[in-house]
Amino acid sequence: MPGSANEGSAAGYRPLLFSVAYGMTGSVGDAEDIVQDAFVGLTRARQAGTAIADPKAYLTTAVTRLGINYLRSARVRRETYVGDWLPEPVVVPAAGLGGPGPAEHAELADSLSMAFLVLLEALTPVERAVFMLREVFGYSYPEVAGAVGKTEVNCRQIFARARQRIAAGRPAPDSAPPPARRAEGEELARRFFEAAAGGDMDALFGLLAPDVVLHGDGGGKAQAIGRPVTGRDRVMLLLAGLFRRGRPLGVSLRLAWVNGQPGAVLHDPQGRVISVMELAVADGAVQAIHAVINPDKLGHLGPVSDLARLPEKG
Repeated sequence: MPGSANEGSAAGYRPLLFSVAYGMTGSVGDAEDIVQDAFVGLTRARQAGTAIADPKAYLTTAVTRLGINYLRSARVRRETYVGDWLPEPVVVPAAGLGGPGPAEHAELADSLSMAFLVLLEALTPVERAVFMLREVFGYSYPEVAGAVGKTEVNCRQIFARARQRIAAGRPAPDSAPPPARRAEGEELARRFFEAAAGGDMDALFGLLAPDVVLHGDGGGKAQAIGRPVTGRDRVMLLLAGLFRRGRPLGVSLRLAWVNGQPGAVLHDPQGRVISVMELAVADGAVQAIHAVINPDKLGHLGPVSDLARLPEKG
């Protein structure tokens, strides 16, 4: 991916750089910090008289290496995380509504769904960087090698190993073109949330795949399932109970695109965010549901509700 020597174009790389950083970290706030640090480094290098012929390559390399360092330091935190770990959601309101924020400058590919980012957790930091740059963003092997500081031959080996490690968990590619997938996802999400909110068990049952899986990330700080729930009957009953309890509390939802997938943001009567739900849709049914309830992962979306928050341990 060729870069440009035009200094004025450097800021135009922010969406790409944010996506690389987010794909590495799974954190909106940390991704923004990494991108900002990369631009600070570029400014300092220029002020020191360093000639930067390719700002895009310089920034990509900086973001990639900062992301690798982040993952190395996050290993212990992830190992001691309470319950299911899910990435911070990147939310784009449905129908193009909403104000500025991380979602607006995130060029997130479908590959950066929550399910895919969870799969990437099985890779080492360098494997994740190589796989992300090559598979998701289409960088050439020489460019990947420059970004991670490895030889081209080594990067080919790393990529092959990484692809083999996560291939079993990846969903089959959808043959439908993107506009068709988007339209199908929007319609299915609308029907799904209407059925769940209205208590229409028959409709909800028909929208769930037989082996649907529900993941919930409360991080030990909010009410959430302790482990994934599998199976249409169990997931349906859990969802029906959740929405039934929410009705008298004035819980509302707004359809949205979450990490490139159809979903919704749940709010309390004051408009504060309770949780974000992402739906993995394929073959006309919901295959998986990812719900982020951990308040630490919702703050970038606005004020966070305390409806689902667990009392702090004294």
